[in-house]
Amino acid sequence: MAWRSSGVTNRDLVENLWRHQLITHPDVKAAFLKVDRAHYAPSFPYDDSPQPIGHEATISAPHMHAAAVEKLLPFIVPSESNPAPRVLDIGSGSGYLTHVMAELVGDAGGTVTGVEHIAPLRDLGEKNVAKSARGREFLASGRVRFRVGDGRKGWVEPGEEGRKWDAIHVGASAAEVHPALLEQLNAPGRMFIPVDDDGAGWDQHVWCVEKDREGRVRREKLFGVRYVPLTDPPKK
Repeated sequence: MAWRSSGVTNRDLVENLWRHQLITHPDVKAAFLKVDRAHYAPSFPYDDSPQPIGHEATISAPHMHAAAVEKLLPFIVPSESNPAPRVLDIGSGSGYLTHVMAELVGDAGGTVTGVEHIAPLRDLGEKNVAKSARGREFLASGRVRFRVGDGRKGWVEPGEEGRKWDAIHVGASAAEVHPALLEQLNAPGRMFIPVDDDGAGWDQHVWCVEKDREGRVRREKLFGVRYVPLTDPPKK
């Protein structure tokens, strides 16, 4: 139903995703309604399709973002045991999903950190989030942060050494579930990561990788996808 979910406004798009059950949780729907995709997609923002954003990168189709948020939701929203979730968005690109997840982490100190290995994309994400008053508030408070780094190595925020991530979203196809990402995942915690199964980019699947309170890891293969690779920055 993804191809039938496009709209002419942000509300149209989200309502169509909801009607086709690509968004199923009311909290996820509310978050998507608060973030206008036109601030992030340079053309056809309300089409349920990926769009180029430069530097050989794309903003994923809205139904893929919805799938990621719904799968990670229990580890993004505040709970009695974790009132301030920490979320890592690797390959944050346009900043759209970074902002959507920030709508869900709550007001008690939850954070979402976007990591890009291309500095202009890091800047693009921050610039896009700043297009809305709510986005500017998130940037000013530190609820949303953008950093430059190699996403295959995860991210350790200076001054927060030893703190792990409750949820990790990877927005590009990884060669493997990189050990650094698994090590930085909290217990409990969950990761949504597309993996290049054949090494040639033709056979990619999203995996849900979950770590329980005892540190045991469970991996679930979800569905096939086609993402740009999580690799070195393009050569100039």
